[in-house]
Parts: sequence; C-alpha cells; structure tokens
Amino acid sequence: MSLTRIIDIVLSAVLLILTLPITIFILILGYLETGSPFFRQQRVGKNQKIFTIIKFRTMAIKTESVATHLVDASSITRLGQFLRSTKLDELPQMYNVFIGDMSFVGPRPCLTSQIEVIYNRELRGVFNLTPGITGLSQIHNVDMSTPIKLSRYDRVMVDNYSFKLYIYCFYKTALGAGQGDKVN
Repeated sequence: MSLTRIIDIVLSAVLLILTLPITIFILILGYLETGSPFFRQQRVGKNQKIFTIIKFRTMAIKTESVATHLVDASSITRLGQFLRSTKLDELPQMYNVFIGDMSFVGPRPCLTSQIEVIYNRELRGVFNLTPGITGLSQIHNVDMSTPIKLSRYDRVMVDNYSFKLYIYCFYKTALGAGQGDKVN
C-alpha cells in the first residue's frame, strides 16, 4: 500500500469523524430545502471503472445530470451557493476516498457521458491514476469544459505523480487555489 493511500485512509476517516456535526447540520438544512440532501452520480474512475460519487446536493432536484459547466446558475439552491463557495459540498466524498474509489489528489472524475473527456484521457493514459477531489488541473482553474487542455494537465500529473506532488496539490487547494466547477 502506497504512502498516499495510507494518508487517504487515515485522513478521510479522521475528517469523516471530525466533520460529523457539520455533516448532520448540512443534512438537516438540505433535507429542509430539497427533501434530498445527497447527490449521487456515476463517474469514471481508475481503469475506467464506474463508481458512484456522493456529494451534498447543490442544485434543484430536477436539474439535468450533465457537466456543471452546462448547467444554468439558476439551478443552484441557496444552500448550494454556500456549500459550493465553501467547498463543503465535497465533504461526503471523504467516504469515496476512504473506500478507495477516489483519492484526495488525482484527476477529477468525469461523468460517463463526457465522451470527449474520456477519449482524451484515454489517449493520454490518465485513467491509470485514481481520481481525486483535487489535482493539477483544478488548482490551475482548468475544468472539463476544455477536454484537451484538461487531459494534458492530467497527463502531467500522471507523469509526475509522487508524494511531493500529492502534498503540493493538497496544500494549494487548502490555501484556496482553483475556482471549482463553473456554471453558466
């Protein structure tokens, strides 16, 4: 087992426990706002294995399940605006990290419907890495709306993946680098 996987397991377990009061509070608010506080979606993971990502719901329930950059900003709920701006919508992904579907650092997992992203990542061997909550493309504000540019950043990550890069991306994200997923 690699050092980064050990960090993923330990840190996600600790964060799941420490953030439990916040999680419960957000669950209550989310339930009151939409009746369904969690959002689950199929994503493409390591070796193109499909997994279910879990996040706090930030958009109205009837919002089409497409890439965020294709969604209108009016779909974002009031609670969702806060969760996105604080990145708290990502908290449930600690579970995905804990069970090994994701890492804290790696290429952001794409939707199964993002054929152009999948194609460009497949060409560059990006699916050899476990997807992450953050990575090089995220801290450089490159999102899935530019599949070729995204896959090039992701390939740099594949070629240079190390404990040092893991810590660098984690650190930059903690300091607020990157804007997250953009909406129209």
